[in-house]
Amino acid sequence: MTTHTLELRPALDPDRDGPLIEQLADLLIDATDSGGSVGFLPPLDRADAIAFWRDLALRPRGAFVIARAGDQVDGVVLLCPSWAPNQAHRADISKLLVHQRARGAGLGRRLMEAVTDHARAQGFGLLVLDTKRDDTADRLYRRLGWSVAGVIPDYAIYGDGYCDTVVFYLRLA
Repeated sequence: MTTHTLELRPALDPDRDGPLIEQLADLLIDATDSGGSVGFLPPLDRADAIAFWRDLALRPRGAFVIARAGDQVDGVVLLCPSWAPNQAHRADISKLLVHQRARGAGLGRRLMEAVTDHARAQGFGLLVLDTKRDDTADRLYRRLGWSVAGVIPDYAIYGDGYCDTVVFYLRLA
């Protein structure tokens, strides 16, 4: 069984973190091309995947939680604080990605627990996320105690049609 270490990063520096950004791009391509509803359509162009990570800037108190097996990036999840002044207590969880080679070993759970712990330590009282209804992530969030706020039909393009999304929240305080 592969052992993963989790690394918490407040930001990515496109000039210094080029190799990491390339691995995150590979991870995003793997998730998209293997059927993940993560905001992109397959086949995901490598240049577009790299541009996503190079251009991504998190607000203060945000974080990247990156899972590594040695030098290989196998997972990531983002803590994205709200931009709105009247929502400073809230953050979104985004881009929980686990590479196909690392699925089924609890890495998604570990990433979610780490990002939740960090959010709590940063003073957030409410987390929000959404995912494709009836997929692996939907079941994971339910097992982790997230509450369903509702379902939005036909939220995203998926395959030859559309998929519903489930909006979840988790109270931390």
